[in-house]
Amino acid sequence: MDAVVAAQRALLGRELVGPVTVRIQDGRIADVSVGQPPSTGVTHVLEDGTLTPGLVDVQINGAVGVDFAEVDAESMAAVASALPQTGVTRFVPTLITAPVDTIVKQSHAVLDAIAALPDRPAARPLGLHLEGPFLSPLRHGVHDPNLMADPTPAAIDQLLDDERLRAALRVLTLAPERPGGLAAIRRLSEAGVLVSVGHTDATGVETKAAADAGAAMVTHLFNAQRGLGHREPGVPGTALVDERFTLGLIADLAHVDADVCRLVFNAAAERVALTTDAVAAAGMPPGRYQLGGCDVLLTEEGVPRSPEGTIAGSALTMDRAVRNIVSLGVDPAVVFASASTVPANALGEPGLGRIEPGAVADLVWWDTQLRPRQVWVDGEVAFDARDGRVARHGSARTEQARLPAAGR
Repeated sequence: MDAVVAAQRALLGRELVGPVTVRIQDGRIADVSVGQPPSTGVTHVLEDGTLTPGLVDVQINGAVGVDFAEVDAESMAAVASALPQTGVTRFVPTLITAPVDTIVKQSHAVLDAIAALPDRPAARPLGLHLEGPFLSPLRHGVHDPNLMADPTPAAIDQLLDDERLRAALRVLTLAPERPGGLAAIRRLSEAGVLVSVGHTDATGVETKAAADAGAAMVTHLFNAQRGLGHREPGVPGTALVDERFTLGLIADLAHVDADVCRLVFNAAAERVALTTDAVAAAGMPPGRYQLGGCDVLLTEEGVPRSPEGTIAGSALTMDRAVRNIVSLGVDPAVVFASASTVPANALGEPGLGRIEPGAVADLVWWDTQLRPRQVWVDGEVAFDARDGRVARHGSARTEQARLPAAGR
């Protein structure tokens, strides 16, 4: 559907400017102009707020009661229908540590569910993120350390020789210090996979070696990795100063303290990619949920934990991550880019995460309280807060478990 959107201000590049008029044609942005909108032909007048690109979540394990490790067509559709109300238009379903044979089977189940998505406006999956099993038992978090393994040539063969999986594999998180880690990074990078350093006890030197081998991201900076020291920089210290790394950050202000989040943006704002690491508990009331087949408990505190008390992913939504970081005094333009342009660039998607001619027409209209009011995917409205459009697109599961707008 063709449209002309007139906004009071919009994110162009890394700046908020306005007024801006965006012309959409065949699901893409055909033209962007700054200045007063034309007197005729405007189909959407955004009287206040801000227009940004659609948000891109590179690490999400599930939401609205759905765990991607046990997904089917209906539950994948429920997640895809629910995410636009949080501003997310593209996402990378994530699977956690399991034996390689199991991961391959789970990956095919996710891809089957993606292939069965109905043809209606909803968030679009971008492939797969495998968070394991090539991780460090010393930094296992909620992952089962007994299932972790070295990234041997045979194990990497098993992933890359599966043509369907290889075509869909976008991100793989590993610990580079494991035997064979650097060779695996080189091979995966050459195959077009974004290798992310995570769940690792790597030193600063080992982290830099991972970047030399082709690693280009850090999975949930500061969490489940050797910490920052003044003599041993660990993963965070090296990643903060090495411009080859995109920095994944869970901005629920529980995984990483507010002052540390501010420090990250002060040091490397242009490389921060906000992500949720959300689990099935996201958008759901307190209760018991699943993450990779394991129990996760969500209490009134709002942070999912294992029965032993270990943080297990998050119940964060991307729009709340934006509000959280803006509340710390970070420039909203920088924050919006961290939730859209930066992750799109990390994934090698120059047609996503930006408002410019030729880009996909994924857009979010935010109200003055930084809550999504309207969301377009491929130029079509996928969510409209004013008329409950998401409920008509979603399944019964989605209607009963709409992602909350409340929160920091």
